[in-house]
Amino acid sequence: MGKRILVQRRGRGGSQFRSPSWKRDGPVRYLPLEATSGRGYVVELLHEPGLNAPVARIVTESGAEFFNYAAEGLYVGQVIEMGSGATPKAGNIMILGEIPEGTMIFNVEKRAGDGGKYARSSGTYAVVVGQKPEENKTIIRLPSGRVIEVDARGRATVGIVAGGGRIEKPFLKAGKKYHRARAKAWKYPTVRGKAMSPYAHPHGGGSHQKGGTPVPKTAPPGQKVGFIGSRCTGRGCVRARAQQKQ
Repeated sequence: MGKRILVQRRGRGGSQFRSPSWKRDGPVRYLPLEATSGRGYVVELLHEPGLNAPVARIVTESGAEFFNYAAEGLYVGQVIEMGSGATPKAGNIMILGEIPEGTMIFNVEKRAGDGGKYARSSGTYAVVVGQKPEENKTIIRLPSGRVIEVDARGRATVGIVAGGGRIEKPFLKAGKKYHRARAKAWKYPTVRGKAMSPYAHPHGGGSHQKGGTPVPKTAPPGQKVGFIGSRCTGRGCVRARAQQKQ
């Protein structure tokens, strides 16, 4: 009888893989579209366990409260302009179709009213590349470099997410990474399948560690690890692709 591999355990779910959302003050997302207008005030800057950036608690003039990722340079007491007519100043929440080209933005909505989907990690930002007013679309460049079109009626925050340089500091100790993993609901430490025995993992066993063998997309959960459904692997395939391009 073999051992249940980590991929199967993750798929089954359980308390050790559940994100500890009860530790957080609330979801980081915009208010509904009809409520995002006028001005708001930064009441507090918070550290949220499990998130990668500082969070600002913002209260609007009508008394509504929501959480948004803090922009670089944001301070307690700052006035936040929201909705149509807002100026492109760091921390303000603007309509995508009104943001000038070349502006750095974060927490970008994919669809109007979804609360924010793109560029939410510390130190990241997207850039407005252009507008398509006839199609109600805004062209943005994501932190990965990919260029996409999103709904111009959606919202985004002007600036860069605070907390940049987080990944430049090494963990130094395994204990530091352990506590980070607990906050993020990661399974830590993880062992490579190649280093296991054959009863514990499909990649295990053998006198020497070798590369994984591709498995079909129709493989059962206990076997579906490594290169899944790969059509082309190895140096010969790379060489063949280069020749085709020429």
